[in-house]
Amino acid sequence: MTFDSPARKPAPGPGKTFRVKSFGCQMNVYDGERMAEMLEAGGYAAAAEGADADLVVLNTCHIREKAAEKVYSDIGRLKREDGSRPTIAVAGCVAQAEGAEIARRAPSVDVVVGPQAYHRLPDLIARAERGEKAIDLDMPLDSKFGALPKRAGGQRPTAFLTVQEGCDKFCTYCVVPYTRGAETSRPFADLIAEARALVAGGVREITLLGQNVNAWDGEDERGRAIGLDGLIRELAKEDGLERIRYTTSHPNDMTDGLIAAHGEVDELMPFLHLPVQAGSDRILAAMNRSHSVESYLRVIERVRAVRPDIAISGDFIVGFPGESEADFEATLAIVRATQYAMAYSFKYSRRPGTPAATMDGQVEEAVMNDRLQRLQALLNEQQQAFNERTVGRTTRLLLERRGKHDGQLIGKSPWLQSVHVTAPGLAIGDMVEVRITSAGPNSLGAELLMEEVA
Repeated sequence: MTFDSPARKPAPGPGKTFRVKSFGCQMNVYDGERMAEMLEAGGYAAAAEGADADLVVLNTCHIREKAAEKVYSDIGRLKREDGSRPTIAVAGCVAQAEGAEIARRAPSVDVVVGPQAYHRLPDLIARAERGEKAIDLDMPLDSKFGALPKRAGGQRPTAFLTVQEGCDKFCTYCVVPYTRGAETSRPFADLIAEARALVAGGVREITLLGQNVNAWDGEDERGRAIGLDGLIRELAKEDGLERIRYTTSHPNDMTDGLIAAHGEVDELMPFLHLPVQAGSDRILAAMNRSHSVESYLRVIERVRAVRPDIAISGDFIVGFPGESEADFEATLAIVRATQYAMAYSFKYSRRPGTPAATMDGQVEEAVMNDRLQRLQALLNEQQQAFNERTVGRTTRLLLERRGKHDGQLIGKSPWLQSVHVTAPGLAIGDMVEVRITSAGPNSLGAELLMEEVA
């Protein structure tokens, strides 16, 4: 998945232009937006759509096996017809993992910067313009967030807010602890200030982000220790903030307080992304997931007890080393037991430097393909069934973008479904009341009942 930085009207007059292209997770989207803000603060202007940019930042993701090769392919495509090229910066997790190898394999790359050092991007670009190869893979003790420009609302009514970075879980298949570093929580006061700035700029929904977002902890304005539930409760007090979401969570960090918040905080949307990865305790142990099938299902049961209409989402890996057919059948069993509203599923991808990459019992590609197809068929069936159960419901819809047809707008339901509604005269950012009238596999149709909901 790729995301271009939000479209902005380029600044008038002479000046250099940029484009940020982000791949992968929502945290990369947030990082890409912050890099764009930083570049604009430094005098760059966003390139008009379809126009060449003077600077291109490839904000990379290293989760999948061929991520690095895709980066090199993208670098090659940046060469223009006249043989010239923009200044090229490779940022993100591939940059952290590949390091100077990127500059060696792709001499056209001018800047390589890791995800914890991108606040130094302007200095690195200045060095590149002096003819240097600028590489910064440091993971500094001082937070990058303090060096970034102050947030402001943009052209969208929704925004991401990174509250936690890094991971201490060390799942055996995952590179995040090596590319993002140890778990770190941003200070409470900084998050409240950033959220207020977003809301003041027109944002009505904030999604809190972290590699293990529910591991966030801090101290409130009175010096009291709080977890993610406390942060959510404080954000819910902000006038104008209509909706709060969070992702991605670890089952072991679903505290009593966070579970309770799902039943007590109206602004917290009825959606929980809680990856399980596999349905076999043997495979979960090999993955170092540190939870069991039973403990995972118990969390789901408790969340549904306080919020019966909650939509559950998950992640799955098929073909982990040593996975037998019985192990895979156990994964299908946990899917049937949970009944997901949506889920992401992938074949195991061997990542160099991770313990799983050298494990015995690597599963053949054909077997992984077969299992993935069977798993996805079941997940798609469940997603369609969940969508169909919403037909006839009346709900609030936050309009986020224009649809393909005249007068059509698209927004997200509380359960994170895309919903399209014909609403001439309304605008992006409006909150409306609708009745769901139809359900497809990936989106819903609705009719407008009430225009702006107070």
